[in-house]
Amino acid sequence: MEELTLTTPALLFSAISLILLAYTNRFLAYASVVRSLHAQFKSDRNSLLLGQINNLRKRLNLTRSMQILGISSLLLCVLCMFLIYVDYQTWAEVIFGVALLLLIASLALSVREIQISVRALDLHLSDMEEVL
Repeated sequence: MEELTLTTPALLFSAISLILLAYTNRFLAYASVVRSLHAQFKSDRNSLLLGQINNLRKRLNLTRSMQILGISSLLLCVLCMFLIYVDYQTWAEVIFGVALLLLIASLALSVREIQISVRALDLHLSDMEEVL
């Protein structure tokens, strides 16, 4: 294996930053939906709304985990760069490997969250299908 340089973990900065921005946008969209569903549920305690609320809770928990894993990955990339700087090459490689694993886990949770989101949209459309 080639020696790890400062530029290798630095390459992940822009990718992780964009991913975290996407996760934050999702979170903000969910916050808006939660407020809307909360108001609707107070006026009409509908089982469909309850299903949407439960689905949204799962998605919020997944998004929180995605953000934590993404931020941890970024933090370890910074630590890796520091270890390269102080010439602890072996530790830097181990830390970088862990950072990559955390990023993989974050992306895998993102795929899972997308699957749940699609199910939520199906649930939302189901009441229209009853009419048709």
